[in-house]
Amino acid sequence: MQSVSPSYLKTNLLSGLTVALALVPEAIAFALVAHVSPLTGLYAAVLVSFITSAFGGRPGMISGAAGALAVVMVALVVEHGVQYLFAAIVLMGLWQMLFAAARLGKFIRMVPYPVMLGFVNGLALVIFIAQFGHFKVGGEWMQGAQLATMLGLVAATMAVIYITPRITKAVPATLVGILVVTAGAALLGIESKTVGDLGSIGGGLPQFALPSVPFNLETLRIVLPYSLVLAGVGLIESLLTLTLVDEITETRGQPNRECMAQGAANVVTACFGGMGGCAMIGQSMINVNNGAYGRLSGIAASTFLLSFILFGSQWIEQIPLAALIGVMFVVCEKTFEWGTFRTIGKVPRADTLVVVLVAAITLIFDLAIAVLAGVIVSALVFAWQHAKQIGVKTSVDAQGWKVYELEGTLFFASIAHFNTLFAPKDDPQAVVVEFRRARVADHSAIQAIDALAERYRALGKRLHLRHLSPDCRELLEKARDMIEVNVLEDPRYRVADDKLG
Repeated sequence: MQSVSPSYLKTNLLSGLTVALALVPEAIAFALVAHVSPLTGLYAAVLVSFITSAFGGRPGMISGAAGALAVVMVALVVEHGVQYLFAAIVLMGLWQMLFAAARLGKFIRMVPYPVMLGFVNGLALVIFIAQFGHFKVGGEWMQGAQLATMLGLVAATMAVIYITPRITKAVPATLVGILVVTAGAALLGIESKTVGDLGSIGGGLPQFALPSVPFNLETLRIVLPYSLVLAGVGLIESLLTLTLVDEITETRGQPNRECMAQGAANVVTACFGGMGGCAMIGQSMINVNNGAYGRLSGIAASTFLLSFILFGSQWIEQIPLAALIGVMFVVCEKTFEWGTFRTIGKVPRADTLVVVLVAAITLIFDLAIAVLAGVIVSALVFAWQHAKQIGVKTSVDAQGWKVYELEGTLFFASIAHFNTLFAPKDDPQAVVVEFRRARVADHSAIQAIDALAERYRALGKRLHLRHLSPDCRELLEKARDMIEVNVLEDPRYRVADDKLG
C-alpha cells in the first residue's frame, strides 16, 4: 500500500491539478467532435477519471473522454441523437466488464514490442496534429499578429516547462508553465484565444437519468455495432497505455481490474449524461512525468475538474489555449520514442516496418485497426521466419535404414518446406523420421506427417516415426502403426489442437 506522506500528497495533488487543467480543452474538443455538448465531455472526464483511478488496476493512469472514441461516436449521434449514444455507452461498459470477467486482459502482453512502439509514436503524432485545430478561428487559419501571439505563448509555455526542473522540482513543471503564461498574458494585456472560446464549462452536478430510448430489439440493433467497436477501441487504448505506464514506473498493473473499472465507469457515466471514455495517453504522461504514481492524482484531477465546472468556470475559461497547447506539445515530445530512429538498420527490417505501419495507420485511421494490423503482420513475419527454420540431417544406421533427423518447428507455415525434405521414391525400404530435435506445433503438422506416411505406404515402404509427443501420437491416424514409442525419451509438449481437451 502506498504510504501517505506530505511529499506524496503534494506531488499527487499538484499533478492532479495540472491534469485537470489539461483535461478541460481535450474534453471539450472531443465532445464537439462527437457532436455533443461540452458538459457531456466534461462529465465523462470527471466520472471516468474518478472511478478508474479509485478502483482500476493501474494507479497513475488517467482516463477520460478520448478522441479515439469520439470519432466512432459521431455517426451514431448525427443519425440517432445523443440518447442513443448513452445507450451505446452503457452496453459498451457491459462488454468491457464481461471482457474483464473472462480475464482476457492478460492477452495484451502478447502485443509485440514493435507494435507498442508504433502505438506510442502514432498517438504522439495524433496528439500533436490535434493541437493545430486550435490555430483556427471561424474555420480559418490564424494569420499575422494573432498567429504570432499564439505561437509566442506556446513557445513561452514550453520554455518554462523545460527550464523549471533545473530550478526546482518542488512543483510540477507543467503546472508552472500554465500559471506563468496565464499570469503573464493577464498582466501584459495580451489577447489570445482562451479555453472559454471553446465553450462554457460552467454547470451543475451531473444528474442521474437512464438513456431515453425505447428498450426494444430495434434499439439494440442500432447501438450494438457501435458498442462493440467502442468497447474494443477503449480496451485496446487503455491496455496499451497501461503497459506503457508499467514500463515507465517499473511496476506492474492489473489489466483485468482496469478493464472492469473502465466498464463500470462507462455504465455509470452514460447514466449521468457523460460520453464515456478510456485511458488518455497524453494526460497519463503528464501525470507520471510529474512523479504522480498513486491513485490520489487521478481522484484529485476529477475532483478539481468538477470544482471547475461548479465554481471556477469564469477563471478557468480565461486560461490561454496556447498554454495548454504548449503542455501537450511537450507531452508529445516526451511520449514519442525518439530512439526508434537509432534502431533503424540495427533491428530486423520487418520490425521497423511494423513500427512505421502501426504509427501510420493510427494516424490515418484509428488505434484499433492499427494494433490489429500490427499484430497480424508481426505474426505473419514470425511464421514466415520460423517456416524456413525446419531442417533435416540424413544418415544411414547400422541396419541400413535411412534416418531423417528433423530440427525445428513443424507447423502450418513450414509444411511446404517439410514435404520437400523427403524423397520416398529414392529411399530404401525402411526409413526413420526422428523427431527428437523437432516440435510438432499444430494439427496441420499432424496432417502433414500422416500424408508423408501415406506416401511411403503407397510405395510399399516402411516408415518409422520416433520420439513424438503422446498427444501427437493420439492424433495420427494413417501413421498410427508406424510409430515407435520410447516412454523414457518421448517429449512431453502438447500439440495446439482443438481436438485435445
